[in-house]
Amino acid sequence: METLVYGVWDGKVYDLRKQSVSDDATIPGLTGFEAFAPGNPVKVFVADRGFMVFDEQANLAGAFWQYLARAADESCGKCTPCRVGTVELRDQLDVLRRGEAPAGGLHNLRMLAHLLATTSLCGLGQSSGRALLDALTHFPSEFTPKTPVGEQNGVIYTTAPCIEACPSRLDVPRYIDGIRAGRNTQAMEVILEKYPMAASCGRVCVRFCESACRRQDAEGALAIKMLKRFASDKAYDTGKPFFGKERVTPVLPTKKKVAVVGAGPAGVTCAYQLLKRGVDVDVIDMQHKAGGMASVGIPSYRLPKDVLKAETEGAIVGLGGQMVYGKKLGTDFALDDLFAQGYDSVFLGYGASRGTLLGVVDEDPSLKGYFSGIDFLKAVHDRVEDGVPFEVKGEVIVVGGGNVAMDCVRSALRLGAKKVHLVYRRTVADMPADHEEIEASEKEGVVFHCLTNPSRLISDNGKVVGVEVVDMRQTEVDARGRRSVEAVEGSEHRLNCDVVIAAIGQQVDRATLVDADGIETDRWGCVVADKDTMVTSRPGVFAGGDCVLGPQTLIQAMAHGERAAISILQHLQGQQPSVLPEQRMQQLIAANKLLNNECLQRDVMPKGRQPVPEQEVEDRIGNFTEVELALTQRDAYLEAERCLRCYRHYLVVTENPLAETACAVEFA
Repeated sequence: METLVYGVWDGKVYDLRKQSVSDDATIPGLTGFEAFAPGNPVKVFVADRGFMVFDEQANLAGAFWQYLARAADESCGKCTPCRVGTVELRDQLDVLRRGEAPAGGLHNLRMLAHLLATTSLCGLGQSSGRALLDALTHFPSEFTPKTPVGEQNGVIYTTAPCIEACPSRLDVPRYIDGIRAGRNTQAMEVILEKYPMAASCGRVCVRFCESACRRQDAEGALAIKMLKRFASDKAYDTGKPFFGKERVTPVLPTKKKVAVVGAGPAGVTCAYQLLKRGVDVDVIDMQHKAGGMASVGIPSYRLPKDVLKAETEGAIVGLGGQMVYGKKLGTDFALDDLFAQGYDSVFLGYGASRGTLLGVVDEDPSLKGYFSGIDFLKAVHDRVEDGVPFEVKGEVIVVGGGNVAMDCVRSALRLGAKKVHLVYRRTVADMPADHEEIEASEKEGVVFHCLTNPSRLISDNGKVVGVEVVDMRQTEVDARGRRSVEAVEGSEHRLNCDVVIAAIGQQVDRATLVDADGIETDRWGCVVADKDTMVTSRPGVFAGGDCVLGPQTLIQAMAHGERAAISILQHLQGQQPSVLPEQRMQQLIAANKLLNNECLQRDVMPKGRQPVPEQEVEDRIGNFTEVELALTQRDAYLEAERCLRCYRHYLVVTENPLAETACAVEFA
């Protein structure tokens, strides 16, 4: 275990060289340094909330020089304290690390650090000066000229609360900077570093990033999703090709070929990242179009299919990849067949395409008028996009409280249902669906039956005619602070209907893999894959997305696809897929919840969130045209202006260089 020698954390001073700790403070409860790089000791850690030194011989000036050099690189230049201060501090620390005395001495350094921390306009400048000011104030002797030192080993990582909340670690403040500057194409390029589905994600992302936004506790989080949509739509309007072969930069000495099974978000992102680096890729899917569940499971009023096609099939074919449709793993081919055909590696991203039944008395999947949520949305898709006959008449009951349930109720209304009911066993506040989807469903006339649970399907002559439901009540708060629900005895009653839709979850098709494939699965039938490298139990086979996670979100699947592409490139180089330095830092930040507590003291100036325009309710019912509309240029600018640029830098200095591969660096 790494042992703290001295440092300052959250304003408390620690100097174990003298066995003294200020204010009777305890040693910081930070963990994970000893596991950061096994066999490669951590010497210094610098962050927004302070710094720690684990090696008495460490050159602190050299560490802070690296830290401020990154701050200078990341400064937007909007305010003088950050634009000038980070550069001046960097240069003076450079003098110190080379064993010379800086002009103006330490007093000048302290003054600059104070100005940087207290007068910068954004989080980057404010946080960059704090730890340095603490170090100069409490440990000035560590900044006297010493033996010269060059750039030290380790990693410096720039992030923000919104970045760490995003599974893909998309640099949100950077693409918002582009929008604020009127450079929408530049903003689009930032998004495309991670995944090709920019406009699609800008419409249906569940916005983990917004839940972490610092403005969440003020007047409302930044509209990050809508800004992503704005930037991508505007970038496409320019006519600039974003998925041409001119974007391919080969990184391997010889040609390699990879098979991607599944054309959903995980598979498309994996293929996209590999194609950009010169790997030949064939994407194989059991459907006859790309997009996976995003294609058939998300209605067109939320995600127009021309947008999705352009960013899935269009991206893959544009970069030189091949789409192979109508072929299902486990039915039309096996993993052994792929390797026999000459593929050097395989990525499994086939998703969770089977619905889940209710598990109630007298349930029969063959009953007319009874659907799983996924099967219903597939039928809706085929009706809207391909003209396949499908009618919805009378009253409809949808059971569930997630986004799939909301898609079902809103789609049923658009297909002509007389009345649509949503049955959910908990309260509206407990529903996992996006609150905008819940509000839209209510506006469009869906009748909510909360604290109600189905107990029996009622049928007549092979057709659904109703559902027996029971009232539920909340129990007392348990030790974890949660309320459960329980049935109210004797409260059974009947809801008549013509259609019942079980929108309570999805699952993988267990028939996809067989023992001969050599792929370990868990008790739910999901592929067992390493969470950091996406490696499976069979060499050369990687997996990600819903077939690993179970039914999750589009952004989580895309994150898996990108991470798998890194590991596949390592594998194709003959290397063992490994955790990258940036991943180690992300794990350290998450394990210690370093972004949970705000280190900055300045109040946030209120700036109201721009409303998202949408069709009027009376104009949207009866059709599947897009409900949410794009922000105007003016509103997008005003919304982007709300961004506080809450960047933070985290520096770990290690004894020896951290292992990194040539291909992995391409993704950093």
